[in-house]
Amino acid sequence: MKRILGNIRKADTDFGMIKEGDKIAVGVSGGKDSMILLYALHLYQKFAPVKFELVGITLKLGFGGMDFNTVIDFCKEHNIEYQMVDTRVFEILKAKADARGRLPCSLCSKFKKGLLIQKAVELGCNKVSMGHHADDAVETMVMNTIHNGYISTFKAKMYMDESDVTFIRPLIYCCERDIIKAARKCVPIVPSTCPMDKNTSREDVKEMLKALYKAYPAAKSNMLNAIKNVDRVSLLAKEED
Repeated sequence: MKRILGNIRKADTDFGMIKEGDKIAVGVSGGKDSMILLYALHLYQKFAPVKFELVGITLKLGFGGMDFNTVIDFCKEHNIEYQMVDTRVFEILKAKADARGRLPCSLCSKFKKGLLIQKAVELGCNKVSMGHHADDAVETMVMNTIHNGYISTFKAKMYMDESDVTFIRPLIYCCERDIIKAARKCVPIVPSTCPMDKNTSREDVKEMLKALYKAYPAAKSNMLNAIKNVDRVSLLAKEED
């Protein structure tokens, strides 16, 4: 956890993520990333340079067999405010499934983000956070290049004027391997029962990158540096008259 907390502090300093008096909503899916984010921000409250509030929000998407009682108990033990929200997301996604029964992950992501922001605003939060980490950022860049034809990844901090909420990603400097190690020791995990879990384009890219990193050990750190090095970007551009 020390390394994760150090990386959160660095991200907070670099991007000005957390300000005095903020109330931050954390999207809690029950997976390792969101649970570590919730716990790490709770610990960060104790030594951060500013005072801020924290609330965990779980969207009950409708997937069967997911028991959040361990998360409820964990939040009670650590005195973390926690809310659960019933939704019809799975019901809607099933109606939008393709001929092979595959659910539209991009639509699910939009629903989750929108519903999380809606609940956060209802609870008086001005910041919303999800557990995207450094490996996710690289994977997103590769996916956009392969599937969409442009080089881009998500932002560490983004203001959304339509909801007057700022979206932050405090784990942006954290590597997945460190999150996995910390999660095993520190937080309960709720296994996902989503039928698309481990069966997505992102999972394909993750496996491809694992093979790349194995063949070229320096590739991972170089790709992480590449997405941070915004001053050294050189792309094809037409000459202007």
